[in-house]
Amino acid sequence: MLGKDLLGLCDASAEDIMLILDTAVNMKKLLTQNLKKLPHLQGRTVTTLFYENSTRTRVSFELAAKYLGAGTVNVSASSSSVQKGETLIDTGKTLDAMKNDVIVIRHPMGGAPHLLAKNVRASVINAGDGMNEHPTQALLDLFTMREKFGSVKGLKVAILGDIKHSRVAKSNLFGLTKLGAKVYMYAPATLIPQGMERMGAVMAKSRREAIAGADVVMGLRIQLERQQGGLFPSLSEYNRFYGVDGSELKFAAPEHIVMHPGPVNRGVELTSSVIDGDSSKITEQVLNGVAVRMALLFLLARQNKEAAK
Repeated sequence: MLGKDLLGLCDASAEDIMLILDTAVNMKKLLTQNLKKLPHLQGRTVTTLFYENSTRTRVSFELAAKYLGAGTVNVSASSSSVQKGETLIDTGKTLDAMKNDVIVIRHPMGGAPHLLAKNVRASVINAGDGMNEHPTQALLDLFTMREKFGSVKGLKVAILGDIKHSRVAKSNLFGLTKLGAKVYMYAPATLIPQGMERMGAVMAKSRREAIAGADVVMGLRIQLERQQGGLFPSLSEYNRFYGVDGSELKFAAPEHIVMHPGPVNRGVELTSSVIDGDSSKITEQVLNGVAVRMALLFLLARQNKEAAK
């Protein structure tokens, strides 16, 4: 059973992950039937508390909450009392006092959602904390893979890009290995953090090794806003040696899919022909993200209702 919060996939069990994915199947069915006014969270309030810019994740959570009947509030740090010196804990306690039910937080500091969760009654969902984790992005990625292949177990997943600064890569690695997939990673040495092999990744020695026979090829965005200079010569050189184009995908499994958490730097991590190609699931990932977040909100609300009895 899920606990009060979802703070990462590092500590989530395979059973928790499967419960969310199974519930998301039903949520996607409702979405594809255009049922966007459901009573599941009627009377509940979901607040998105974002200390970093976001479009996909924030809007996805807001739509998921609204489709389930919850009231939604968006708090941006740039226009809140944070600018007046209010601490994260005080902000959380203020939202608690207003009888908020769920706080979805994105924060530049790793561990911020964990600190918040310890100090509020509301459920806390990690929407990305620093370079630590982004669990709901990984969950929607897992959902997309399972929808295509029927199961994640036994898949070879190649992850290429800015692994060092990617919270998506870490959450995917935790989730994929728990569900029985084999994860290969490839990036410039300057963009690979220490300890990935201890966490279960196979560090490929070449782009070809990573992609060969891969069922899933996932690009990661080069996060220039998190980097210091000098980690690679130029974007064009990065694309030449580490980007993915059609010629490289010829070595992937015949029924492979291409994924990316977005936004994509076209011509850097992936070429436009790959992004817009038949094997691309990048747009579908966005819809799946709404279904997965609907499932998570529903499960946390149900869990908290049971705990309150």
